[in-house]
Amino acid sequence: MLAYGLLALGLSTVLAIVTWSVVSDYLTEQRISSAVVVTSDNAAALRYGLFGAPEPCRPARERAECGSPTLQTGVPVMDVLNSLPSTDAAASMLYIEDQWYALTGKPSDLPPDLIQTALAGSVVQRRIQVGGQPVLAVGVPMGRQGEAFFEWHLLTNLDNTLLKLKLTLIAAAIATALVGLAVGRLASTLALRPLAELTRVADAVARGKLDARLEAESDPHLGGLARSFNQTAGDLERRVAADARFAGDVSHELRTPLMTMLNSMELIQKHRAELPVAVREPVELLGDDLDRFRRLVIDLLEISRDDGGDRGSREIVRIADLVRAAADATAGRELTTVEPEAEGLTLQADKRRLERVIANLVENAEDHAGGCKGVGVEAGGLGVIITVDDAGPGIAAEDRTRIFERFGRGENSGRGRGVGLGLAIVARHVGWHHGTIQVTDRPGGGARFIVNLPAKSS
Repeated sequence: MLAYGLLALGLSTVLAIVTWSVVSDYLTEQRISSAVVVTSDNAAALRYGLFGAPEPCRPARERAECGSPTLQTGVPVMDVLNSLPSTDAAASMLYIEDQWYALTGKPSDLPPDLIQTALAGSVVQRRIQVGGQPVLAVGVPMGRQGEAFFEWHLLTNLDNTLLKLKLTLIAAAIATALVGLAVGRLASTLALRPLAELTRVADAVARGKLDARLEAESDPHLGGLARSFNQTAGDLERRVAADARFAGDVSHELRTPLMTMLNSMELIQKHRAELPVAVREPVELLGDDLDRFRRLVIDLLEISRDDGGDRGSREIVRIADLVRAAADATAGRELTTVEPEAEGLTLQADKRRLERVIANLVENAEDHAGGCKGVGVEAGGLGVIITVDDAGPGIAAEDRTRIFERFGRGENSGRGRGVGLGLAIVARHVGWHHGTIQVTDRPGGGARFIVNLPAKSS
């Protein structure tokens, strides 16, 4: 678009300069020529009125040369000067027999060199300023040495015409540049429309919508790119689906031996007092690892369910009631605070997913951050804001994005325990509800997880 605009501006500027140069020169030359012709005609009329008709020269054997015309006796110069036909001349002045005669204008306003050139027998013209106005001064010899007729002609109309021409050309150049910008925008929009579509589809794939495809395979210019992109997206979708099925299959296969081990561990712990002292600590460590193993299997099943395309089911839920029930049940105590304006907020939600979000955040605070300090629900943001505070050391700024990745742990946050899938599931489920999640510092120390969900009053 910028290239079209600059090209149009450049071409229109060149055309305007050429037009200005040609037209202004032509108009100026025409004005000068017209002024010189008028002044010459008036000078001829003066010569006729003052000197009469010129006498023909006699043959050379009778006279050696023609004599200079002589002023007719009794002819008043001012009357003859006043009898000149009306023209556009602003002033008329005559220098004859060493004396100035003027109807209007002052001989002192004429440049001395212009006067001398005309008195020497040459027609002369020059642009001068008289009384602040531009005029064209013209001098024409009267036919006798040292005598000349002078007029000046106003150039105001010419200057006004040239000013209008200049403004018109500037406006035309600007209008042409704007038209060029509009044409460039239209052309760039048409040319880049397939690339905009490619950007949109690529962004959709990057956000997890793996079934997004380009519809430009028939385009003669981008067809090859579209087919390659669609093939790559299709391969990626199949690979992700295969990985999800694999994770789900593995998780399902692990559930049976895991249940056997958990039941066995529960039986062993019931008879813990009968175990030798040296065996009790290894049994406790084994119990902790089995519990982590159980959480890992549950989280893998949840992740594989989402990757496998589980669309869930939406229903209208009262957010305050759901958060209060999920958070208090997970912590085993009452820790939820709901602001009065948030009591009636509802959301079209997958109840299971939203409960998992709250449970995972509270469980994360309880198990890895010194305990959950409280859960808050208030109106604001997209509709409702849910906060979960913990008593841990907080999360470093450089780790606040990494902790929401799969198997991601903040290296500087002091949260090294856990399997690294709980917060990833939280981020997935919040995104599924078209919400956002972020982590900040809690006033007084610790971390605050903020979930922002679209909600409305019931």
